[in-house]
Amino acid sequence: MAKEYSRAQRVGEQIQKELAQIIQLQMKDPRLGLVTVSAVNISRDLSFADVYVSFLGVDRQEVIDESIEVLNCAAGFLRSELARNVKLRITPKLRFFFDNSLRRGQHLSSLIERAVKQDKNNNGE
Repeated sequence: MAKEYSRAQRVGEQIQKELAQIIQLQMKDPRLGLVTVSAVNISRDLSFADVYVSFLGVDRQEVIDESIEVLNCAAGFLRSELARNVKLRITPKLRFFFDNSLRRGQHLSSLIERAVKQDKNNNGE
């Protein structure tokens, strides 16, 4: 049985692909490093798109905040480029957010490893 996707989900996936290419190839701002578009959530009426991004090799919160600010300031440019590449009646307004799922995953993984190590030490004694 095939999965059914809503139109907003399909449009979100297409926008995610296009934005990743536009940011990588056309954004010339030196404050941006390697940006990964990890998810796009679109409102049901397709008027807003919440874009979740992560940055490769960036751990400092100040740099992350500055990069998000750069992307939000460039949202108009990105929206116009997106309108050229994706044929929609209305191109959604873009809002950028930091995706901290990688950080959380690493933190949880280290907690699990520490718990397993402590369990081994306690059982070995």
